[in-house]
Amino acid sequence: MLIFFIVTATFIKESGVEVNRPEASTANKKDNTTVLVAINADNSIWMDKRRIDVRSVKANIQRLHAENPEGGVVIQGDKNATIDTFTKVLDAAREVVGNEKVSLSTAQ
Repeated sequence: MLIFFIVTATFIKESGVEVNRPEASTANKKDNTTVLVAINADNSIWMDKRRIDVRSVKANIQRLHAENPEGGVVIQGDKNATIDTFTKVLDAAREVVGNEKVSLSTAQ
């Protein structure tokens, strides 16, 4: 039974930082997420519990997504982060996993 769990389990890579997410009335729960990207109010980007440069977002998403190709990417953007930083992260994620598997995390 333990071997079955290890083989079939999906592990989510945490971003490593708390983000003050905006609220959305149309928010819904997203299943099968394996990569979390957090953008702080100061526009710093966090993945897998470490701060990364905007130029290495795509490579990091590729690395984490390779562990579970069926999973998607969730971007946790602080409501005070700039749209420029969010757009760069969004574009990198879409290049790796496609449009349908990229989501924005909001507060309900």
